[in-house]
Amino acid sequence: AKKWINIRKSYGNFYKVPRNQTKLTIMLENLGMNYDGRPHSGLDDSKNIARIAIRMLQDGCDLRVNERIHGGQLITVSSSVPLEGAPAPQMPRYRN
Repeated sequence: AKKWINIRKSYGNFYKVPRNQTKLTIMLENLGMNYDGRPHSGLDDSKNIARIAIRMLQDGCDLRVNERIHGGQLITVSSSVPLEGAPAPQMPRYRN
């Protein structure tokens, strides 16, 4: 993986909170969610991060690649850079 979405950065920018408010447990708490699973479990952390991403999409966030590796260096990608590849996933629509 050479490009990815850093949810901490996206969360901070979207909800306008400082970096010290982007720890996983704090993000969940601020969204009214509890941590599911065991702390520091890779699988459980991933599931909780996915829950945050889903909530951000529901709140209208346009999740975009915001970090990449180039020549062994971590590079921040500007949100004004055009999207590459497939369109961002959309939340499923349910019929009543």
